[in-house]
Amino acid sequence: MDFSPILINFLTSFWYFIPLFILIALFKSPWFKGIFGEAQVNLAAKLFLNKSDYHLIKNVTLPTEDGTTQIDHIIASKYGLFVIETKNMKGWIFGSPSQKTWTQKIYRHTSKFQNPLHQNYKHTKTLQSCLGLPEDVVFSLIVFVGDSTFKTEMPENVTYAWGYLRFIKSKKNVLLTNDEVSRIVRLIEGGRLTPSFETQRQHVKNVKSRLENKENSNLCPKCGSELVLRIAKKGTNKGNEFMACSGFPKCRYAKNAL
Repeated sequence: MDFSPILINFLTSFWYFIPLFILIALFKSPWFKGIFGEAQVNLAAKLFLNKSDYHLIKNVTLPTEDGTTQIDHIIASKYGLFVIETKNMKGWIFGSPSQKTWTQKIYRHTSKFQNPLHQNYKHTKTLQSCLGLPEDVVFSLIVFVGDSTFKTEMPENVTYAWGYLRFIKSKKNVLLTNDEVSRIVRLIEGGRLTPSFETQRQHVKNVKSRLENKENSNLCPKCGSELVLRIAKKGTNKGNEFMACSGFPKCRYAKNAL
């Protein structure tokens, strides 16, 4: 049976729903959630931080020895350099500064994600190296937006939404002169890669390459623990060798032995 006439009739009658479906899919995508979360941080900075004292630089991609690193927001001021990583997530969030991965729980679904403090550590170290700044001048700041709830105690530099402004304003000691702040802004603007689709595409490619290299190493790509050789004792793979995380049962990562 030829369904072409039925399909054509359906598309002719309900064509106006197609853009709506596309918009719904777009709004639910991780890309849009990331953009929306960063927009909230930008808006808060523009509304509640004095532009003469705080200089916002957003979406900064910097070259590194192993590719690139991408920073959501940098706020330069005489009170220090604030390096901001934004997370748009929902559900319950569990984690501590020392853990390699944190946990997101939505009803019965549980997933792991990289500790954002560790993720932002590379950003802060890259900036310190590029700008020649001491460690106590650069502040790491993690901002969660979306409908999420911390279920474990978080350090003061991990905040909800606009609460990050309180952290920034709590820094009262003058650490940099106005000339030094101007120099930092010029260096960041001059050293960053031009924001574009191609820059984003190349950065994603670099991230995937680093993950593949980590996958091929003897470290667990999920938690960073050492991989050890095991032998399956039951099931269809009984007797076969495989590499498993030494952190089992907390981490259940496994892969085929080479």
